[in-house]
Amino acid sequence: MNEPELLALTFALGIVAGLRAFTAPTVVSWAARIGWLDLRHSWLAFLSFAVTPYVFTAFAIFELVMDKLPKTPSRKTPAALASWVVLGAFSGAAMCIAAQHSPVSGAIVGGLGAIDGTLGGYEARTRLVKRAEVPDFVIALFEDALAVGGKRST
Repeated sequence: MNEPELLALTFALGIVAGLRAFTAPTVVSWAARIGWLDLRHSWLAFLSFAVTPYVFTAFAIFELVMDKLPKTPSRKTPAALASWVVLGAFSGAAMCIAAQHSPVSGAIVGGLGAIDGTLGGYEARTRLVKRAEVPDFVIALFEDALAVGGKRST
């Protein structure tokens, strides 16, 4: 894979992290576990351990449920945004390490994708709820499908 394709894929993975933070590292962990990404000789080798994808999957499912609760804070709060950017950067770095490219560029591009996914996802969800006159829960489910479906293409 050439560098522009890798960085585009890394940015898309960051967008997924911006929509649902734990979906991106879950995808990376599963890809490492089944051998699609080779992280065995890096500091991210733990992502391919037998238990790791299951732990990330549990966190991702928990996040999908928590997102629907009325007391869940906005994704635009500094703590939420920072955590989503960190997970997007982490996932982007892993992608680039596996492809033997710069983890720094992967982290930057993944983090930028997470910012785009977070803020763009917020705007899209808010506008769709107002425009479609449907409950936020319905749009949240659509956003879940987009984040989870997006991982198939990453």
